[in-house]
Order: sequence, then structure tokens, then C-alpha cells
Amino acid sequence: MVVSLEVADLTELELRQELLTLRRRVQKLAALLRRALVLLRVSGFTLSGERLLDGSDKLRILRAIDQARACIPLRALLRLLRLSPSRFHAWRRRRIACALDDQSSCPRTSPHRLTPSEVRVIEDMVTSPEYRHVPTGTLAVLAQRLGTVWASASTWYRLVRRFAWRRPRLRVHPVKPKIGLRTTRPNEMWHIDTTVIRLLDGTRAYMHAVIDNFSRRILAWPVAETFAPVNSVAVLLDAGRAATPSVTAPVVLADAGVENGNAQVEELIITGVLRRVLAFTELRFSNSMIEAWWRSLKHQWLFLHSLDSVTTVRRLVEFYVDEHNRVLPHSAFRGQTPDEMYFGTGATVPADLTSGAAAARRARAEANRSAACKTCPSLDTVA
Repeated sequence: MVVSLEVADLTELELRQELLTLRRRVQKLAALLRRALVLLRVSGFTLSGERLLDGSDKLRILRAIDQARACIPLRALLRLLRLSPSRFHAWRRRRIACALDDQSSCPRTSPHRLTPSEVRVIEDMVTSPEYRHVPTGTLAVLAQRLGTVWASASTWYRLVRRFAWRRPRLRVHPVKPKIGLRTTRPNEMWHIDTTVIRLLDGTRAYMHAVIDNFSRRILAWPVAETFAPVNSVAVLLDAGRAATPSVTAPVVLADAGVENGNAQVEELIITGVLRRVLAFTELRFSNSMIEAWWRSLKHQWLFLHSLDSVTTVRRLVEFYVDEHNRVLPHSAFRGQTPDEMYFGTGATVPADLTSGAAAARRARAEANRSAACKTCPSLDTVA
């Protein structure tokens, strides 16, 4: 009998180098294994309490165990994977019979349940682009007419929820403008809209508002107990009286609601004081600027209070409009408020904020450098 070694022809220096290489490799693998074991213990995951429904997942685990058995005993492998020996051997027997796909119960005890082949047909039809225009309930009846699967629509819905199947419906949206309508000076364009506010007793309050496009300043905002078209004329007149003098007549962007397209508003437009443009009708832009302000007003202020009367709504709106115009800086204006943008009094605010931020960073760095605790010595001590 002839016994040969691959390393028999290596010199002593080459053997030492190979030994060092193998030691480094073993150390790296041991470190990775320790971290994997720590992560496994912290996560609390164990195969003994989890079911693997997919047969391919079980097959991958069995292949990994077969590859590792050449170096590690089977008992140690199963203990590392937290897989019981009985379950492992059951998987091996079922792999020979090509039956690794798990089932919730024995088909003999539930003879009326769907077979695995029927479930696969349902999955193929649900996820097929050919039937993406067919609702799921209609698809269940269509499958019966095609003679493929005889199952109720509720069974289809249950399987879709259970296996998280997604219908291949990727909606194609038309291209929308990424930048909204922008103006270059105050009173160039106004936005007008009406919103409904529900009170605690079930009644409603109707609020009209006019916002300047350039500065986002609220120019006028009446709150009425009833919905009347004349309120739109009143809020436009109030906005005109509160506005600064302008060279040209402001363009009013409104939606096509009855409050903006009535005889009273038409009479005001005919006088030439204002020019009206309808959103999405005469212009491809929406009236989203004032609609965004409605959301802020309601969800950040009004809905935080008990709206028991129109008087309460007026008081809350008055506070919020004053805060919005005079106090709260707008993100689009680099720290300036709508009033400062509208009247042109906040030109130095962005530069002041920039210099203030730089000074704060310097002071913060100096405070952190000079800080010391009981464990870490200060820089003066080290020096």
C-alpha cells in the first residue's frame, strides 16, 4: 500500500507559510461563526418553532447539511441549526419521494381541500399578465368556465392574502409638472378656494380663503355658516383691499366649482379688477397651493380642538392665519415668513441664518473640545 501526502515535497519554510495561512483562515472562519451564533441567539430564531412551506427551502438546508457532514458530526450540525433529528430524517425521506412542499394538514383528513396542482394553477392565473384586467372574483368564475379550477371566489381571495400574490397591475400615470406654478412678484396671481369644516353637532362651517402665489400670504379668509356664492365675491374684495398696490390686475386661479363660476363673480371679473383662470380647464396646473394650506390648517391646528361652533372656528383660524403670515418661516423662502416675502422686509434673513448657523457650529465644536469627564482627561491635561 502506497501512502502519499501533498505536502511531502514542500520545504520547511513553505510548510510554515502554509500553516500560517491556514491559521489565519481558521481564525477568520471562527470569528464569522461566533458572530453568526451570537446573531442567531439574539434573534431567537429556531427551526423547531417555524414551518417551511416551500420545498426548495428545505432542499437548500439538506444540501448544506450534506456538504458540512464531511467536517462536522451530524448531531453538532443539527444542534447548531436547532433542527430536531426526527424532522431532519423526515425531510430526507420526503426528498426521495419529491414531497418536500409542506401542507397544513393531511389530504386524507381534509379531502375537499384544493390540491397543490390546483393552487399552482390559481397562482399562475392570478399573477399572469394575460388576466391582469380581470378582477379576482371574476377570474374565479372564468377559471370554472375554462375548466381549469373549480373553486369559489372567497377561496381565491383567501389564497391571494395567504401567499401575498400581487396582480401585475403597474399603473402608467401621465406626466405631471414637477414644479408648480410660480410667479415673480406679489399680487401677480392669487389662489381662491372653499373648504368645509364639520362641527361637533354635525353642522358645517364654510371657509373661503385667498392666498398669494409669490409669498404664500393669506390675504383674506371669511368663515360663514352657510354656503353662498356671494361669499367668493366678498373674499376677493377683502383681498383686494388688503393687497398692496399692483401695476396689473391679479390673476385669480380657481377651480370650476359653483362658488367660483356664478353671476356675482362674473360681474366682478367684467369690471377688470381681476382676471380669472380655471385650474385644469384653462391651465394645466392645479389649485394645489391653497389645498396644501387647507391640510395644514385642519390637521395641524383645527382638528386638535373641539369645534363646537362657528365662533370657535373663526377664533382658531384667526390665530393660525396670523401665525402663518407673520411668525412661521416658510421652507421655500430660506427662513422668511410670508409677510416678509409679500412686503419685501426679509431680504437679510437668509444671510443672517447662514452666519448664525456657522457661529453655532464653531461654538458647538469649541464646547465639545473643551468638555471633559471623569474617564477622559481634558485636552489641557494631555498637553
